[in-house]
Amino acid sequence: MPIVTISHEIGAGGPEIGQQLADRMGYRYVDHELISDAARRYGLLEEKLSHLDESKPSLFERFDAETRRYITVIQTALYDFAEHDNVVLMGRGGQWLLRGIPHVLRVRVMAPFDVRVKRLGKKLAGPMGEQTNPRTVTELVRRDDAEKAGRMRYLYEVGITHPALYDLVINTEKLSVAAAVGLTGGVVEQTELATTPAAAQLVADRSLASRVQVALATHPETRRYRITVEARSGVVTLEGTAAMDEATDVARGVDGVRDVKMRQMDMPPIPPFVA
Repeated sequence: MPIVTISHEIGAGGPEIGQQLADRMGYRYVDHELISDAARRYGLLEEKLSHLDESKPSLFERFDAETRRYITVIQTALYDFAEHDNVVLMGRGGQWLLRGIPHVLRVRVMAPFDVRVKRLGKKLAGPMGEQTNPRTVTELVRRDDAEKAGRMRYLYEVGITHPALYDLVINTEKLSVAAAVGLTGGVVEQTELATTPAAAQLVADRSLASRVQVALATHPETRRYRITVEARSGVVTLEGTAAMDEATDVARGVDGVRDVKMRQMDMPPIPPFVA
C-alpha cells in the first residue's frame, strides 16, 4: 500500500485531512509521534528535536555538528516509519526525502493567506468565545510560513512550494476536510501507487543510509566530517575526504549493513593568494 506525505500551510487543514485519511484507509498517522519516538530511540532531547523540526537552524546551529546529528535523526525516524508502509507522514521534508519512490503520494495542502488567518483565529478563540488579536494571528501565520520555507530551503535547497515536490496540491478554500480526504483517498487507491518489492527496497536503502549517517554523526572520530552515504541492498558506499577508515568501521557496525565500500575524495588544492 502507498505512503502518503502531507506538507501543509498552517490554517489550511493539513493535520485534520491527514488524520481522517489515515482513519479511512486504515493507515498509521504520524505527526508529533515521530519526534518523541526519535528522542526515545536515540537518547536525544525532545525539546531540541522539536525546535529543529519546526524552524530553520540559526546561524550558529548551521556550523554545529550536534545540530547536524539531530537533523539526521529526524530524517532517519521518518524513513523508519516509511519502511513499514501504510502510513500518513506529516511534514518533516517527506516530500523531498521520499522523492522518486513510486508508491509515495506527496500531497500539499494550502489555502489563501487571509482564509488561513480567519480559520486559525477561530481555532484559537477562547472557550467562552473571546476573540484573539487579528494582528497576532496574522503574524503567527506569516512567521510559520517563513520558518517552514526557510527550513526547506536550508536543508534541501528547494522552495517548499516548488510544484515538482508534489503529486497532488489541494486548495481548501472551497473544499471541506471530508472532500479533501475523499479526493486524496481516491488517488491513493489507484493501482499506479501499489507497493512493489523494488520500490520497497528503495525506501529500505534510504533508511539504511540514513541510519549510517546517524552513526557517523554520533561517533567522536567521524562526527566532525561530512561523509556521503549511499546504500543498495545492504551494501553501503561512503564518500569523503577524511577519517574514511574510521567511517568504514562505524558503518560496519550498523544493523543491516552487509558490506562497506569507500570512495576517497582528494581535497582540492588551496589557490594561491592574489594581491
